[in-house]
Amino acid sequence: MTFKIFRILIVTAIIFTSCSRDESENQTVVVNVLQKEPLTTAQINATINQVLTSNKQFHWSEMSSQMIWSAALQGQNLITIGFGNSASDFDRSKSSNNQKMQEDLLSIISKYEGKELKDILVSSDEFLNLMDVVITKQETVIALRQSKYIRYIEPADYRYLGDRANNQYEKSSSSTSSGCGFESSTLNTQDYTTVTPNARVPWTFYQHNIPSAWNLSTGRGITIGVIDTGTSPNQTLLGSNFNNGLSTDRSIQKFGTFVNSIWPWSTTTDGSSDLCGHGTSMSSVAAAPRNDKGLPVGVAYNANLVTYRAAENVLLEGYHEQNGVKNAFTGLGNNSNVKIISMSMGYIFSVGKISDGVKYAHSKGKLIFCAGGTSTTFTTFVGVIFPAWMPEAVAVTGVKEGTNYQKCDVCHTGDKIDFTIAMQRAAGGNTVPVTSYYDNQSDYVGGSSVATATTAGIAALVWAKNPTWTRDQVLTKMKQSSRYYPTKNPDFGHGNIDAFLAVQ
Repeated sequence: MTFKIFRILIVTAIIFTSCSRDESENQTVVVNVLQKEPLTTAQINATINQVLTSNKQFHWSEMSSQMIWSAALQGQNLITIGFGNSASDFDRSKSSNNQKMQEDLLSIISKYEGKELKDILVSSDEFLNLMDVVITKQETVIALRQSKYIRYIEPADYRYLGDRANNQYEKSSSSTSSGCGFESSTLNTQDYTTVTPNARVPWTFYQHNIPSAWNLSTGRGITIGVIDTGTSPNQTLLGSNFNNGLSTDRSIQKFGTFVNSIWPWSTTTDGSSDLCGHGTSMSSVAAAPRNDKGLPVGVAYNANLVTYRAAENVLLEGYHEQNGVKNAFTGLGNNSNVKIISMSMGYIFSVGKISDGVKYAHSKGKLIFCAGGTSTTFTTFVGVIFPAWMPEAVAVTGVKEGTNYQKCDVCHTGDKIDFTIAMQRAAGGNTVPVTSYYDNQSDYVGGSSVATATTAGIAALVWAKNPTWTRDQVLTKMKQSSRYYPTKNPDFGHGNIDAFLAVQ
């Protein structure tokens, strides 16, 4: 009897194995006769624009295989594959069969591309269930999308903005923008107040009762991670003088994850130094020291800081920019000292690998603030940008000073916004004073970028006052201390935060 049962089990196993193998090997891959030719950039962008102008979020997963394949062809044939046992299976350490899933998918690619592994796999992420591969055939994309292990397939280097993003005039501008720039400005005396020992408090801090909050908390013991363009090597207040004046016993660490290369297989970063200026400004407003140099102070002037040069500029356009941001999120996620992450960069549509990075950091308990969006001449039609719209992120935008809420001249608003910061003066339009790229110089910075870094600083004040709290408790307290609590405004979320109320 035992032998018969054993034979039945063996036969059943053989049948099951055969069925599984047949399911994988006998996939039906048919390219529609009307979709055999690749789409042009104009055709791809027209579809993207149609989605965005309908006030919808653009996701590659909702597009045809022809469109994904066409976009990949125009981006060095690079495709990012997110895999897993379910839509939420992004963490490689939590997938016992992650290696098998990857090997099965690579086998499919090898079969349809007719190439060896060395010619297919560009990179495999250490922490996330994703890999970057080279694919040239639409049949391969179709076959992959039929696999039960696929979470998403996206072109990894398609540049929607194209030459416009490479135009230095577009991505950098005056001191009132949130783009690149090395300018300095003489601050209007009405835009700051001098406090002990000789630091300048930006006017906007008083709009949020931040100086009053300092009587109860200065951010000590909390570490903020800033994902941006790095930190200037020429601004000692964010370097050797990080402990200056009333800012003491804290640390600043600098990392780089951006690879400045046109080749996707390049892995050597260009360091942690800011070559844009934007990241320096964001680090300044979040945690610059309460100094004796006559320069602007940051919100959490006794907080620790970890900065990442993750991209070349604020528009996350291209393979290495998106890869750099993903790696920065996983790096900060794995840093047990970091409580808060601030990112004042983004993109106009979803990027799977960055989404995975955000989810990974969020799963590690990090409180993540992202910029809601700052307009340029070619993105004025876009609402709240990615990744600020994600449920794992807290979206922030800027408004003009005063009680009558008006968005700043270049800021995005919408129902995904959680908080606002008053960062543009009603008269004259001046924005927020910050330390500049060079020593002993200051500047003005605006947009949702500076609003985001300011909010991250306020969160550090709250968490430092309540060091045993969880992320959710800190966020709840911030909401309760805001203008529109408990009902969100459809454009401005919970509105302006009162930092003094938040730390009480």
